[in-house]
Amino acid sequence: MNLPPVPDLLELELLINVFELLSLPIVYCLFIGYIFGSIPSGLWIVKSWYNIDIREYGSHNIGATNVFRTVGIPAAVVVLISDMAKGMAACCIASWIYHMNFLTVIAAIGTIIGHNYSLFLGLKGGKGVATGLGLLVYLMPEVSLIGFGVWFLIVLLTKYVSLGSIVAASLVPVLAWAFGYSRSFIALAIVCGLFIIIRHKENIIRLVNGTENKIKVGNVKKL
Repeated sequence: MNLPPVPDLLELELLINVFELLSLPIVYCLFIGYIFGSIPSGLWIVKSWYNIDIREYGSHNIGATNVFRTVGIPAAVVVLISDMAKGMAACCIASWIYHMNFLTVIAAIGTIIGHNYSLFLGLKGGKGVATGLGLLVYLMPEVSLIGFGVWFLIVLLTKYVSLGSIVAASLVPVLAWAFGYSRSFIALAIVCGLFIIIRHKENIIRLVNGTENKIKVGNVKKL
């Protein structure tokens, strides 16, 4: 007489089947996110506008903050919007194809990885703040609004962009939990926050030592 499978085995078999069904979509969404995230907006925009390599100036970063400090507000705004948009675009495509929040989150994680370790920059990249903000605007708008408000207030009072970014990144997972978002969204907030904080490790050292640079508007004519 054959005994029916015990519930634990049935659950294990179900998990295996789900993983097999999702394994390729996970890879696809990671790839979509990584390709979009790898686009070095700051490098390409500043190069096309001013014919300079932004990596050779200021903090040598390709993000909007270094663009702001080096060539001024117009290019920085375009870089900020572009970095936000690439994360939103990747999530939009993943959501349109699969209609699953989990896979949209996978695409978002791929975007952060791509931005920080760009395919076009020898696996180097930015710090993920603007791209992370774009992901939050698309996936967790309330969290993005409060996070940006905290960032703006800290930068306004201290003139330290890095401090505002670190504090906001630390706060985002708590806000995601407080607003009742799913575990996958909270996990995304944690991953984004960790990436941003880790990428700011040198800034943290300078903040502790009192040697961090304060934000000021750059001018390409002074280069």
